[in-house]
Amino acid sequence: MTIERMNKGNWGKIRAFFDLKTEDGFIIKGFKLIEGINGLFVGFPSQKNKEDEYFDTVMAERELREKLTKLAIKEFGPGIMTDAPESGYKQAPQPVESDGGFSDDDIPF
Repeated sequence: MTIERMNKGNWGKIRAFFDLKTEDGFIIKGFKLIEGINGLFVGFPSQKNKEDEYFDTVMAERELREKLTKLAIKEFGPGIMTDAPESGYKQAPQPVESDGGFSDDDIPF
């Protein structure tokens, strides 16, 4: 499987759109490279239903999703994940130490 075309940019959390060419010659359009709270991941092609909810139109097992995410990050290029571990994913942010909690003055209403 190879990435056929990739349009890079910054559309909110979306970093790129791309098409995927399978080993059998099928081209599947509409993949997205998305920056989530746990790092980059691939969003599969989707459609909006009558209730304005999106659902994937292409399904894949977890291992294939992970392989595709690594491939897309590699294709996107260096520098996208400057603080990334070797696996290609960002580490989750570490919790900040608190000074003891909240008081009534912290509530905005």
